[in-house]
Amino acid sequence: MAVSNFTRRAVVGLIAAAGLAAPAAAEVDFSGKTIEWVIPFSETGGSAKWANFFAPLLSEALPGQPTVVVKFMPGAGSTKGANWFQEQNHDDGTLLFGTSGSTQFPYLLSDPRVRYEYNDWIPVMASGTGGVAYLNAEDGAKFDGSANALKDTNFIYGSQGATRLDLVPLLAWQMLGMNVEPVFGIKGRGDGRLMFERGEANIDYQTSSGYLGGSAPLVEAGQAVPMMTWGALDADGNIVRDPTFPDIPTFKEVCEATDGCETSGEAWDAWKAFFVAGFPVQKLAFLPGDTPQEVVDAYTAAFQAVTERGDFADISSKRVGNYPVFVGEGSKSALQTATNVDDNAKQYVLNWLKEAYGVELN
Repeated sequence: MAVSNFTRRAVVGLIAAAGLAAPAAAEVDFSGKTIEWVIPFSETGGSAKWANFFAPLLSEALPGQPTVVVKFMPGAGSTKGANWFQEQNHDDGTLLFGTSGSTQFPYLLSDPRVRYEYNDWIPVMASGTGGVAYLNAEDGAKFDGSANALKDTNFIYGSQGATRLDLVPLLAWQMLGMNVEPVFGIKGRGDGRLMFERGEANIDYQTSSGYLGGSAPLVEAGQAVPMMTWGALDADGNIVRDPTFPDIPTFKEVCEATDGCETSGEAWDAWKAFFVAGFPVQKLAFLPGDTPQEVVDAYTAAFQAVTERGDFADISSKRVGNYPVFVGEGSKSALQTATNVDDNAKQYVLNWLKEAYGVELN
């Protein structure tokens, strides 16, 4: 299975695409209009923080400076909202839809609840993110860079579902030999953090924006201890430390330090393939497929202008993390990376889902 080769091509392609200039926008005027940016998760999670960060910046950059309102449509791990968006026909640019890895993974795994097709939508912006797993204070005191001292602990984790983005931490914890029991059914990762805060869960993970906005204060207060990030990809497709959290070890490092965990073989290849599909291009913004090209160009130019703001690097690093943002052709290339995964990795995950959680998707 050539996960590393695919990863290298994907990363190099994204880097090249990110450097392409946005097209000049034709005369489009959103003056007096309201744009609804629909997020298929609850208002407490990382996708909410991502959209709420970009919405006012997008409002300033679009011609006519329309009001951009973020609305939430949680349910079925985001497939409810994605199925709804598939049926929408808006050609005036007043509807935007945001997805995350938890929307991509059911699509990749052919979940029967998926009635949406990514290729029918028009991507106008994509951004990467990271993820941080953390422990409660008691169990965090036992963490020494490996999971060896955590293997006898029974962990509870609030999960959106095993076929969502949560499969990345769930598979990682299993590879480490940890006993983590997921409580399925939460509507967003922010709800998982609330379970952790209430003491109903003793392990959690958040994407970078959710961690920065909600979990980092728990760490500062001594209520949580960072365990690991999923890492980031360098230009050669290697997993390196997340630039937003350079002091926290990656899952790869923790795995290498833990007895019985291997960073090669079928499990590792499957984990890495889904990590690549779910995090370097974790969140995407789409217009409906019938949107006129001049409106698409206006959004592309606006998001390009957002990324070129003199203060963008500083404000984005504090709110959503230090990750690349892709627009125009870059967002199209990013979409291909996010919605393609090696068949061997897919089959491994399907088998794992059936054996670990009784979930059958084929």
